[in-house]
Amino acid sequence: MALRTAGSVLMVFIWSETVVLGQNGWRVTYNPQIICALKRSTVDLSCSYTYPRGHTVTGTSWFYRWSVVKPQNDDRVEYYGDRVNDCTLRITDLRESDSAEYGFTFRTQIIQGHVFQSVRSESYSGSPGVRLSVTGLEAKCQTIVTEGQPVTLTCSTTCTLTDNPNPTYIWKKNRQHLTNPKTKSNYLYLDPVSSEDTGRYSCAVNGHENLPSAEETLTVRYGPKRVSVSVSPSGKIVEGSSVTLTCSSDANPPVDKYTWYKKNVTSPKASGQSYSITNISSEDSGEYYCEAENTIGAQISTPQLIIVAGRRPPNPPPTQETEETQ
Repeated sequence: MALRTAGSVLMVFIWSETVVLGQNGWRVTYNPQIICALKRSTVDLSCSYTYPRGHTVTGTSWFYRWSVVKPQNDDRVEYYGDRVNDCTLRITDLRESDSAEYGFTFRTQIIQGHVFQSVRSESYSGSPGVRLSVTGLEAKCQTIVTEGQPVTLTCSTTCTLTDNPNPTYIWKKNRQHLTNPKTKSNYLYLDPVSSEDTGRYSCAVNGHENLPSAEETLTVRYGPKRVSVSVSPSGKIVEGSSVTLTCSSDANPPVDKYTWYKKNVTSPKASGQSYSITNISSEDSGEYYCEAENTIGAQISTPQLIIVAGRRPPNPPPTQETEETQ
């Protein structure tokens, strides 16, 4: 209590503080009261407050988890309010750990009386507060599939986004926009899936294209494709030389079995990715092909024609007449 004399008038000031519990004229309004926002985005906790006439606001603060939010200690938090009616709080670069219930409280002061004046401080907290949920985007799918199967990728959040409750979903493969994707709502359909669909997929929502999900890797298994035979050395093959045939293919998982055949010969000629013929003869002429096989399937190459040319006869020794001519 403090005493002050003004002329012959004795003025008495008495300080007291009261916690206001929802009385008329006291109000904190959050709009909306439930917020779902994307991780790494920015959110405004829109808030307004009212109090009876005659009161002067002396302090404001936000709190969560029983702790005061201190914008001066966190560059991600900015108080946009004033000491009149606005109490909006902005949080940038949202983290999942920011998920909590936030509340606003304010303190006022009023001077009452004429001769015996009292200074009364009152505080009011808006409870329940605004519930903030921070969610990430997640792209999910069956990570290993077999070519020909139907595959569905899902883009999901843990809550419905407040600023975009019915978003359009954007899909990327290897960080490139998909052209003419088959989508519905938050689903991406690959039906049937092919080997070309192997890659890293991510999703985003319109308006927040710069905040994509983490990438999900899709691996498509398939049987051997593009099986072919190459011959070394290339060019003319002469009797008595050596030739190596090599079988090449594209497969996932890799080919684990190669078999070599000669056309019109019932039994296989050899196994392994390469087949060598040494001291080749004209009897080895013919069409050769290989079969590549893995756990998914098998494929046979187109035939490779091998033609063996006879040896050139050695040059005859020079005769006496030839020598005289020279």
